[in-house]
Amino acid sequence: MRSTRSVTEIVPTHIVREGGGFKVRRPYRMGKVLSPFLLIDEMGPVDYGPGEAIGAPWHPHRGFETVTYLLDGRMRHEDSAGNSGELNPGDVQWMTAGRGIIHCEEPHEDFLRTGGRTHGFQIWVNLPSSHKMMEPRYQEVPSSESPTVEKDGVWARVIAGECMGTTSSIDTTIPITLIHVRMHDGSRLVQNFESDLNGMIYVFGGEIALENEIRVKTTPFAFGTKARQQIRDGELAILSKGEELAIRARSESEFLIFAGPELNEPISRYGPFVMNTREEIEQAFIDYRNGTFAD
Repeated sequence: MRSTRSVTEIVPTHIVREGGGFKVRRPYRMGKVLSPFLLIDEMGPVDYGPGEAIGAPWHPHRGFETVTYLLDGRMRHEDSAGNSGELNPGDVQWMTAGRGIIHCEEPHEDFLRTGGRTHGFQIWVNLPSSHKMMEPRYQEVPSSESPTVEKDGVWARVIAGECMGTTSSIDTTIPITLIHVRMHDGSRLVQNFESDLNGMIYVFGGEIALENEIRVKTTPFAFGTKARQQIRDGELAILSKGEELAIRARSESEFLIFAGPELNEPISRYGPFVMNTREEIEQAFIDYRNGTFAD
């Protein structure tokens, strides 16, 4: 019998300001329990007037990956490796900073002029020590090439990993699942996992419930009852181990599914640098000041 996952903890979110001052909704607690994910920021949704849109000016990264997924709006990006382009609704940018990269993400000049709604996510994925100083790389998947699947009232964009028989085109350094799901009220999704991966769900619209078998002693000789665990808008659910996740929508719902390995390594973090030791953080600052950071 396949083991099913359940919610072990609900982490609420709060509003913070990042980059040039844009509003993000972020889980209160981001730590080892969320490994390998370091940060999950929901950008907006926010409606900008003409000339009001803001972004993240030039800044460095080392030791991890950033994933930008845009739902609404229009952005442009550029980095020290010579990459540049646009992000439009449904586009994914997966940037592996590795030993070092400097980049900026700003509103597109046309969007800045007209204004409009911005909504999306930026997610930080930690790298194991063996890959922290790897060569930087950049993967951009436009909406038209980003795999989606729809069945029985469930729509999913497979940013990384697999869902309902559809596999992502993103090449991840470590095994990562990242799926954007929309569900009609009453629809059901069963998502398969490798049992040893950490799993989470972040709901940013509506409400869902997990279906799972929890063994509860009901008589001296009988066990077993079915439990539903609800996850609502603005909540991050940390999941137990298991081979599958059974989700039932309790309204029109929208959420992200995450899974990845427990790296089980020390984390030393300062601003845009995520390494294993304090000495490595200090070296990152030295390299950045000396102009050798992204060489």
